Amino acid sequence: MRGFKAFLLRGNVVDLAIAVVIAVAFATVVTAFVKDLVTPLIAALGGKPDFASLYFTINNAKFLYGDFINVLIAFLIIAAVIYFFVVVPYAGLLARSRKEAPADPTTKKCPECLSEIPKDARRCAFCSSPQPA
Repeated sequence: MRGFKAFLLRGNVVDLAIAVVIAVAFATVVTAFVKDLVTPLIAALGGKPDFASLYFTINNAKFLYGDFINVLIAFLIIAAVIYFFVVVPYAGLLARSRKEAPADPTTKKCPECLSEIPKDARRCAFCSSPQPA
């Protein structure tokens, strides 16, 4: 029981639980947005007042494809919002934080033979010419 309690109280489990609760609340808001605003707007352009009322029947079985269209639109909006407001800024932040200053060079080119030699060398290892200080 102690191990289970330690597992539940770890930071990442609590963070994950909070993220799931917020995601469910966010999905409810987006679903309402799609149902109440986007679907009527698209339906007004297409001539149908509500997608949820679209269905077809086969052998007395109702197939609610209009409701599926509403859910699909909600999914696409959620995916777009997450991509543009979470993924893109996070990737940009990571890219900016990963930029490192270039390291000081440890080698230089010999002015005589153009070979790579250590920066502090006094003579070239390849042509034995003296190097400027």
